[in-house]
Amino acid sequence: MEHVLTSAQSVLETTPPRWTRLIETLPAALLARPPAVGEWSAVDCLRHLRDTERFAFPTRVRAFLAGQDFPAFDPDRDGSPATDEDPAALLADFAHLRAESLDLLARLTERDLERTARHSELGEVTLGQMIHEWAAHDLMHTVQAERALMQPFIAGCGPWRFYFADHDVAPGSTSSVSGG
Repeated sequence: MEHVLTSAQSVLETTPPRWTRLIETLPAALLARPPAVGEWSAVDCLRHLRDTERFAFPTRVRAFLAGQDFPAFDPDRDGSPATDEDPAALLADFAHLRAESLDLLARLTERDLERTARHSELGEVTLGQMIHEWAAHDLMHTVQAERALMQPFIAGCGPWRFYFADHDVAPGSTSSVSGG
């Protein structure tokens, strides 16, 4: 992909407004509803995005720039515990952190994307690869949240449910992917 920084920044800029629309429009109970036992609700997905914004992605960018290696991010170990945190407050915190991250990314050059570091689980990686992962991670967890929001509507649509077979979260599935 040409212009990795521009494309990734564009994706990362879209995430807070997408979440703003969801949080401002949808009932809190729907946002907090997990699609299945043990699966992440939309709010859980937003909390994870906030946690990775606070503890993972910008920290990794700074590590690359400093020539340092970094550990994997484990949401169960390194993330915030699920709480009844107000979705609007969670979003405000995420949006603030994302604005800071976008400022950090704006200072990067195409040449910086060639920098390498050692990820504790993946081995040697480039900053360019990590920037791709960051954008994909944002999109993945936003889509995951939207899939969680779909579930009560799919469950209630009777014979039309057949059309949603690819979007129905079956009990025991693993939709809470972290992205390491």
